[in-house]
Amino acid sequence: MSSVSSDIIFHYFPKLTAEQQKQIGHLGELYEEWNAQINVVSRKDIDQLYERHVLHSLAIFKFMPFSSGSNVLDIGTGGGFPGIPLAIVHPEVQFVLSDSIGKKIKVVQGVADAIGLKNITAIHERSEKIKGQFDFVVSRAVADISELTQWSNNKIKKQQQNALPNGMICLKGGDLREELTPFKKRVQVFELSDYFQEEFFQTKKLVYLPFV
Repeated sequence: MSSVSSDIIFHYFPKLTAEQQKQIGHLGELYEEWNAQINVVSRKDIDQLYERHVLHSLAIFKFMPFSSGSNVLDIGTGGGFPGIPLAIVHPEVQFVLSDSIGKKIKVVQGVADAIGLKNITAIHERSEKIKGQFDFVVSRAVADISELTQWSNNKIKKQQQNALPNGMICLKGGDLREELTPFKKRVQVFELSDYFQEEFFQTKKLVYLPFV
């Protein structure tokens, strides 16, 4: 089992329901089982799954919980991050988790089925080919912001129902100054060290780019 337990999640999110706690508690063993067959989490990170993947994903929930009835697209979800943790804590929100690699989507569907997650749709598709309209696009370090913006351009709804204008929320790391220069008039960057005290989050950031 993972050396960092699910307790780290409950420390930061003490108001989760019993069902949500149960679902999160199962993620460690499920990802260990799947990772033995299909490598979706790096070997060095599987022991830190709850900190480096689940908690990291939930930084978006810390930033802004989505309103009931929202639709969210997770581009390049890999093994299901940030989409699966976000879907657990947002049972009234519909998530589409997409990846161009079929075996990763197989893991996403397998994990979702195992914990009874009903509010996700897992799609094996390239981001630019996904149909539909969404309140937000989320992503975790899969591409440059410029690329993500191109992929998301026609996918963001005009009508707003959340606390912030519709757009893109990305989890990124390192020095983003050059990458964000084209968007500096509207982009907002938040330090994850303001949310979580673990050393891993010292260099991690949340990037919010409104589209309306």
